[in-house]
Amino acid sequence: MTYLILGFITGLSLIFAIGAQNIFVIEQGLKKEFIFIVCLICALSDFLLIFLGIFIFNYFQNFFTPFIELILNILLLIFLLNFIWGKINKEIYNLSLNFPKNPYSLSAVISKTLGFTYLNPHVYSDTVFFLGNFSKDFALNQKIFFGIGASISSFIFFFTIGYMSKFLSKYLETAKVWKIINIFIIIFMSILAIYVLINILNFFD
Repeated sequence: MTYLILGFITGLSLIFAIGAQNIFVIEQGLKKEFIFIVCLICALSDFLLIFLGIFIFNYFQNFFTPFIELILNILLLIFLLNFIWGKINKEIYNLSLNFPKNPYSLSAVISKTLGFTYLNPHVYSDTVFFLGNFSKDFALNQKIFFGIGASISSFIFFFTIGYMSKFLSKYLETAKVWKIINIFIIIFMSILAIYVLINILNFFD
């Protein structure tokens, strides 16, 4: 249960940001067009990518020497520090969620959703590399619970912003709310960075 919760909070921290994919989901929610299929594609894609990362690192775990683990932990720490720094410098002003009511066909919506999902380099660094690398030292059952928790956060997040976007847009438009969200994410990710740093320092003991 602990790893399920850890996966849920970690996954939510990574996904809870204004980006092209999330904006597109909100846009479809406001337009009331193909909301279910858009949310489902995004959530299932996260599920596949999360477990892809977890099992890639699990498969190659037998090849990890202490030195390779050190390199991976250093890369993970760099990623975390860069992620935190980006959140600290994040300035959200004049965020508008008033979209034109131009309808898309189902095929166009599916294509756009897949594009926003798989053509976004952050989905690979955040979902595949980060979650896979972070969970590499967990036992296999702990990795599975961690992945399920992260996947649940994606399903809840996408379907929430999709179906409640008209309600949420009133709050998402304000920079104050996103600053509060960013503060929570910065604190949580800083705790993870300290955990990774301790693992790096243990290498030199």
